[in-house]
Amino acid sequence: MARKYDELKEFNGKRYTGMAVGRSHKWRYDAGEWREKKVTPDRWEFQYAVVKRRAGKAPEGSGAPVGTAYHWYIVADQTVTKLDANSYMTEMTGHKLKLGHRRADKTTWNASDRAQRKQLVKLLHQLINDLETAPSESDRPEPPPPDEEPVLRAATNGHTHRKTARPRTTHASTRRRQQRSRPAPARTRTHGGRASVRR
Repeated sequence: MARKYDELKEFNGKRYTGMAVGRSHKWRYDAGEWREKKVTPDRWEFQYAVVKRRAGKAPEGSGAPVGTAYHWYIVADQTVTKLDANSYMTEMTGHKLKLGHRRADKTTWNASDRAQRKQLVKLLHQLINDLETAPSESDRPEPPPPDEEPVLRAATNGHTHRKTARPRTTHASTRRRQQRSRPAPARTRTHGGRASVRR
């Protein structure tokens, strides 16, 4: 397992080591301490320190060696709902942006402070671009009103296809039969000033 963790991998043309892209972890956090300070009407600064523990157990010899450190920048979407005078239900989703790491046998980080700041700016620009190009709820087309043309659904091999109902058309041979079955129009002849009708 350690060999797979440390072997070179590639993602979008960039080589990296560590956990493969697409894999996931599940962690449980101990009771930690979150301290925050309001600095503007819409901005707070916070500090949070806690031990997180793997929900299961790591395979023997897998993962980074003990003593390895990582520098992450967290960009999160948090929703809190007040439950009582002293409690809030907190839900959070977001991104962990890797800025650097320090190997267990090293005393310095793999990138300088300046390089890590440049990496942060680059990753934040990528996030901003994703936000600007992602479709919003208001950009999605609205469903047609119910009085527009009806839509029929036909199930084929377990799949649903959309079909727009079309007005019925009469086949040419059917039209000819209908015309032959109608009574012939009356024809009028004139004999010496008297009109006679023939059918």
